Amino acid sequence: MRLAALAFGLSLVLTGQAPAQEQQTLADIRQELTVLHVEIQRLKREFSTTGAPTPNLSGNTVLERVDAIETELQRLTGLTEQLNARIDRIVSDGTNRVGDLEFRLCELETNCDIGKLSETSTLGGTAPSVSAPTPSSPQTQTELAVGEQAEFEAARQAFEAGDYRTASDLLNKFDQSYPGSPLAAEASLTRGKALEALGDTREAARAYLASFTGDSTGPVAAEALLKLGSSLGKLGQTSQACVTLGEVSVRFPNAAAVADAGREMSSLGCS
Repeated sequence: MRLAALAFGLSLVLTGQAPAQEQQTLADIRQELTVLHVEIQRLKREFSTTGAPTPNLSGNTVLERVDAIETELQRLTGLTEQLNARIDRIVSDGTNRVGDLEFRLCELETNCDIGKLSETSTLGGTAPSVSAPTPSSPQTQTELAVGEQAEFEAARQAFEAGDYRTASDLLNKFDQSYPGSPLAAEASLTRGKALEALGDTREAARAYLASFTGDSTGPVAAEALLKLGSSLGKLGQTSQACVTLGEVSVRFPNAAAVADAGREMSSLGCS
């Protein structure tokens, strides 16, 4: 119908039967279609990279690198919000322009009823509705996958029974099977304890680091940071151990781990 209307309008222009105002209307439509095309091309360019990523994740200690990662995540989140607002404005403006074009094309058609025009569909389709996350209380647990809680409990029972090798293997499998699990931080912490009991201090430190970086403000974060500092001390990384242990009281001043961190610092001779 719209192509027919355009053809009809062009035929009127070519045969000299269209008034000057309708000729200008067709020119306006062509111009606005061109502007919309340019805007769409600009949006497509948003999905093209401008070069290799250069995030600044440097740092002399583990905690400095963790802070650098958190800062970079905050920066990227801010950029994402800015781009999202910009795209929303472009979609809104483009949708309004398309609606205006439909109205004006209807005016050119002889059998078009303007009153029956449907609402213009949003450019790009309707955005999916995403409900805001509800703040959870300590008693409210995030929904887990089928078998997730059972596998975690099996690993924890093995750890409590002193079967550290089985516990470590089960928790390693748990981490691979359920990436991003709400139990991931606790699972990594327990795995670190199991590895430490087996004498594998280096892998235990990595597990403690994974626990802390996975949830640096969660209920087990203070203990994970304490265990990480203690493990670094056992590995001979005294300076980093002292910095890490010192962060326990800074980040979690009311945690029970603060006293243990102080004792560890004394034993290491931290100044």
